[in-house]
Amino acid sequence: MRPTGITTNINVPDIGEARSFYADYLGLSVEEMNLGWVARFTTPDGRAVVQLVSGDESAPVDSAISVHVGDEVEAAYEEAQRRGFEIVYPLTTELWGVRRFFVRAPDGTVVNIVSHSDDPR
Repeated sequence: MRPTGITTNINVPDIGEARSFYADYLGLSVEEMNLGWVARFTTPDGRAVVQLVSGDESAPVDSAISVHVGDEVEAAYEEAQRRGFEIVYPLTTELWGVRRFFVRAPDGTVVNIVSHSDDPR
């Protein structure tokens, strides 16, 4: 697998309430995306990124990080299965345009392996 990016996912009870801390205080003032249950905030130069998650829309658990893999998501899924890692959420094309699955790392961390249509290839 060749990750093209990794984003930290922070579980928060309410994205609106958390916005003032992350956007105003920490300076992650650009809201790149907000689906209501997940929002991505960055610095104006794009060098720092965080996602706030208040409950995944379709997966049974929230992930701690999102690993972007471009067009390698199917290969990553097959490799996770081959290695015997627990698949927490199966490979799925979501209504909002990503293809992803969740895998549990040996330490228990839930990782979202994701391909966005605009990921570098």
